[in-house]
Amino acid sequence: MGHSESISIGLLLFPSLTQLDLTGPYEVFVRAPGTTVHLIWKDLHPVVSDRGMAILPTTTLDTCPPLDIICIPGGPGQVGLMDDEDVLSFIRTQSQQACLITSVCTGSLLLGAAGLLTGFRATTHWASLDQLTLLGATPVSQRIVRDRNRITGAGVTSGIDFALYVVAEVLGEAIARNIQLQMEYDPAPPFLCGSPEFASEDELKKARAQAAPFMEKRRQATIKAASRLRK
Repeated sequence: MGHSESISIGLLLFPSLTQLDLTGPYEVFVRAPGTTVHLIWKDLHPVVSDRGMAILPTTTLDTCPPLDIICIPGGPGQVGLMDDEDVLSFIRTQSQQACLITSVCTGSLLLGAAGLLTGFRATTHWASLDQLTLLGATPVSQRIVRDRNRITGAGVTSGIDFALYVVAEVLGEAIARNIQLQMEYDPAPPFLCGSPEFASEDELKKARAQAAPFMEKRRQATIKAASRLRK
């Protein structure tokens, strides 16, 4: 990726994704000089996130140009894509020439389902971290994990940290720092409970219980994807 050339970045946009997994990195990437950022889905109709926000794709799986950086966000809709061969094939094909293959949150499970994390260290949302093992990856409980040309971010808000890290890697730290300042990204959350490391036992127990029914659905999709990888 020469600095004189436009850097092509593609974010997969799919129904029932967690919008901040996508919009956090998008906000960083579009501020980086010399970048073209694509929002990619099967058609150009509005795509509705898990919480009801509609977002417009800019290109389709079939018409998307070759990407220098591919980024897969996560969210509940990821489960239904774990055996969607159109999407998995797109990810594999684009990853053949992409310089960086990346994800935020449970987007890493999609990378894993596409066979792209076997033998790699990776991260995802804390509640799904153990599922990476099923897909041949080594789970790492960190906000950003890099292993060769794979860069994975942890849950939801980590997408901003992740994207600043990517920009620093590609365009240099000075540009990433400038973007961070433009965005006034200076997090000072009101409560120290934003990860299992700091949450109380009761808070963690409640969050796990709230997520339990859906997490079992996600786990079954991961197990099914893992069985296909072994064939």
